[in-house]
Amino acid sequence: MSLGYAEKLSYREDIGNVGMSELFDPPDILQAKIEELAKFIEESKHLVAFTGAGISTSCGIPDFRGPTGIWTLQRQGKPLPKADMPFHRAMPGLTHMALAELEKAGILKFVISQNIDGLHLRSGIPREKLAELHGNSFREICSSCGKEYVRDFEVETIGMKETGRHCSDLNCGGKLKDTVLDWEDALPPKEMIPAEKHCKMADLIICLGTSLQITPACNLPLKSVRGGGKLVIINLQPTPKDKKAALLIHAQVDKVIAGVMQFLNYKIPPFVRVDCIQVSLSYPSKKKRYAKWKLRISSIHGNKAALPFIKSVEASFPDRPRVKSAFLTDQPFKLQRETLRSKPFRVFLKLNFGNGCDCSSVELDYPIDFQDSTEYFEHGKGNVIESLRNRALEDATCGHISPIQRKQMSDSKGTCTEYAIVTSLVRHEYMALEPKALISNGTIEKRGIESIEVEAEDLGKRLKLES
Repeated sequence: MSLGYAEKLSYREDIGNVGMSELFDPPDILQAKIEELAKFIEESKHLVAFTGAGISTSCGIPDFRGPTGIWTLQRQGKPLPKADMPFHRAMPGLTHMALAELEKAGILKFVISQNIDGLHLRSGIPREKLAELHGNSFREICSSCGKEYVRDFEVETIGMKETGRHCSDLNCGGKLKDTVLDWEDALPPKEMIPAEKHCKMADLIICLGTSLQITPACNLPLKSVRGGGKLVIINLQPTPKDKKAALLIHAQVDKVIAGVMQFLNYKIPPFVRVDCIQVSLSYPSKKKRYAKWKLRISSIHGNKAALPFIKSVEASFPDRPRVKSAFLTDQPFKLQRETLRSKPFRVFLKLNFGNGCDCSSVELDYPIDFQDSTEYFEHGKGNVIESLRNRALEDATCGHISPIQRKQMSDSKGTCTEYAIVTSLVRHEYMALEPKALISNGTIEKRGIESIEVEAEDLGKRLKLES
């Protein structure tokens, strides 16, 4: 994400401080801070989370300002790091899922994010409780009616440019634009207004994995402080807002949040990724003895949209051994054959997945019947996805597939069937606090023992006052 995003951004000389040394709290102090944060959360009435790139590094997405961040390496003239997996396959991490659980429990009221990776939406945070200040690489918006479209592929442009697609609303048809900001773009009111509102209402704002250097976003948490709220900053590097914080934690965000969830006795839910495909069958309306038919496996977002998680498709015909099998590698995946019209049969499709999926493939038994009595149905997308997720959790495997709906094609004779597929399952374990907090890559971090003792003394005073 940050790799492609950084390359697409217009050039800017001043990008703030980068490459600062990382600081780590010692285990005993870290544990005390985690417990203090948990108590803050228990006492809060309006909790807001403010997130940055640091919560997504464990998801395989490089950050920008860390010792090996994108902008740090660019400034040093070094090669950029390689992402662990394709950006479109990045999945919510421990912190994303913990925040989703706190929102579901009614504790977390709102999330403000500077990230464009779309992982908060994937984790289950409702759109109305999320402000994506800098946009979302997987979301585009209609310039006419404002309708939003969340994609399973990365939108090609940034800077709120036209993407070449159009609104699917028959009463609109407006041009779609990306939602990712470039340097000179102002924060959209649709995101900024609710973010400001919730910051003013918040009695506790937790900043997670952000350097708090990008304006005006970085000033939002201070609106809570001015109203008497508490500010907590969890970050490995110093930030310009550290002096305003009621609690400052130098540790990996996942480790802190795992400790908080454990202290609060909340489980971190697993993430089950469900992707969708569309299988279309078209055939001539004239009822001749033989029918030349076409089968197409494509994205639910349209025939011209990418289907990034499928690498290839193998098609065979168990009922018709004389019909030639096919191995499809080019998108959209299209198969054309001629068969006897009078006898229904099955096409056996093996969908081979690309990198980033937990399972290698899934098998689909697709029926072909040229009769007008073809069954049409709609099971409800939400119901199907929920059922698939439950099945995946029960047996701890991915690869489950289920049809969502089948309808008649609008432009020709044939049918279009939409399927949902479980392509990944990720469980998050609690992270133990190890006595290595001050050591990184075998060397002691640049943090004096005096600063640790002063911080420990300050923490001890706060805990004493509370008791």
